Amino acid sequence: MRLIPALLFTTLLLQTALGEAPRPNILLIVSDDQGYADAGFQGSRDIVTPHLDRLAAKGIRFTNGYVTHAFCSPSRAGLMTGRYQQRFGHERNVFHDPSDHTEGLPTTETLLPARLRATGYMTGWIGKWHLGAAPEFVPARRGFAETFGFIGGGHRFRDWKPNAAEEYFVPLERNGRPVEVTGHLTTVLGNEAVNFVNRHTDKPWFLYLAFNAPHNPQQPTDERLARFAAIKSPLRQKYAAQISLMDDVIGETLAALHASGQAERTLVIFFSDNGGTPANITGADNTPLRGAKGLPYEGGIRVPFLVSWPGHLPSGSTEHRPVSAIDVFATALAVAGAEMPKDRIYDSVNLIPFLTGENSGAPHERLFWRNGGQWAIREGDWKLVRLRGQPDELYHLSQDIGEKKDLASKQPAVAARLATALAAWDQELIDPVFLGLEEHNAAAKKAPRKTTP
Repeated sequence: MRLIPALLFTTLLLQTALGEAPRPNILLIVSDDQGYADAGFQGSRDIVTPHLDRLAAKGIRFTNGYVTHAFCSPSRAGLMTGRYQQRFGHERNVFHDPSDHTEGLPTTETLLPARLRATGYMTGWIGKWHLGAAPEFVPARRGFAETFGFIGGGHRFRDWKPNAAEEYFVPLERNGRPVEVTGHLTTVLGNEAVNFVNRHTDKPWFLYLAFNAPHNPQQPTDERLARFAAIKSPLRQKYAAQISLMDDVIGETLAALHASGQAERTLVIFFSDNGGTPANITGADNTPLRGAKGLPYEGGIRVPFLVSWPGHLPSGSTEHRPVSAIDVFATALAVAGAEMPKDRIYDSVNLIPFLTGENSGAPHERLFWRNGGQWAIREGDWKLVRLRGQPDELYHLSQDIGEKKDLASKQPAVAARLATALAAWDQELIDPVFLGLEEHNAAAKKAPRKTTP
């Protein structure tokens, strides 16, 4: 692993403060429900991702990259705030209702784009939002200067007739106004990203490119589907085609960086918002991890994770220390030359000194998760999982990545230590501040109403 001199990061910040060096762009790319094994750089043999593989070859691949929640909306809330989302009650997937002023990321939180915009960054959002549909929750009100995408938690990819009353059929919006689009949605989002990159070459920018692929519904084009005819499972064949198209448009976005001369001054971050959905639903593969989206086991929270910054971070390296998507917040502020806010508890860590070799320790002493009646804590290689009403489970991840051998009875002191730390963290949190999609759907069984497909 090639290490950057320890003074590089400090020098960069000093130069930025003095106006002697351009601040880097920040390109944050998030896929949706992508399985841990579903990329070439993760070892997949049936899903080809040459552009993401090239990004991994020129950057850093994290083998222990996590998100803060096993569901889409809470995961994004932690990402955008630099705080565990349970600190402000965003523990559930929001229900799509533009008239509901509680179902959304609380406006008491200041998001990353707002903080970057205050320092002079151009800020853009393209793709999926899923952090509230009422006017006060939408991207333009949370710090994004340019917006394009859909506000809900999912959308059809092809052949939809816009219908504002149904979440997966809502019109796409550009800067708050409905627009008509043609073609596959993933291609549309990619074209928007390329245009954003080409338009903004004179000042630093932050672009949040949030795909809804490979989330359901799986709707690849016939041409793309034919490329994966060798895959026997029709479900996985469609899923692979969706990821393949996403990889291609990511490649086009990265090519635009190179063509416009911005590649060397752009920090690129890629990961999935949570683990892959169970294979019988989308065709995702979380091998060798246990579990899937929605669960506190590794398959729900450990994700494909890449970081690249040519000339500033190691090239073609692998990082094994646990990191979290929550760290994007502090890392982005640091490279932008902005100070971390001190108005409340932040859980985000600036990763740059750890990646350059300036700091040889672990970015986090512990990582935590809570989702209703499910909890987890990771400390070093130890992980404790708690499911309400069941005995605590303890796993040693470096020896048992699949969480097959529960060591709680053999290592009671370790289990007790992690349980104590988990309880202390849990005491810092608040209850959910809105019902969420799952609760709305449960209520709909008693009083049927139209919900997300």
